[in-house]
Amino acid sequence: MELKESGVLLHISSLPGKYGIGTLGENAYKFIDFLAQAGFSYWEILPITETSFSNSPYQTLSAFGLNHYFIDFDLLVKDGLLN
Repeated sequence: MELKESGVLLHISSLPGKYGIGTLGENAYKFIDFLAQAGFSYWEILPITETSFSNSPYQTLSAFGLNHYFIDFDLLVKDGLLN
């Protein structure tokens, strides 16, 4: 029997966020819970590196740097990692 899996392509910046852009915070966790409840197995997020002057995630300044816009500082404060 062949098992099939499915996923959703949604960039982190497309998640709702109180600062105008989605983050890897509370709404990302809610979205993952929604995907699991809906029976999806994968969430494809596309590149999350810092962008250059073009704002394209495919034209980046570094292959290793995370875009700091996706850091949820409210969650870090809530978890006691920042004050």
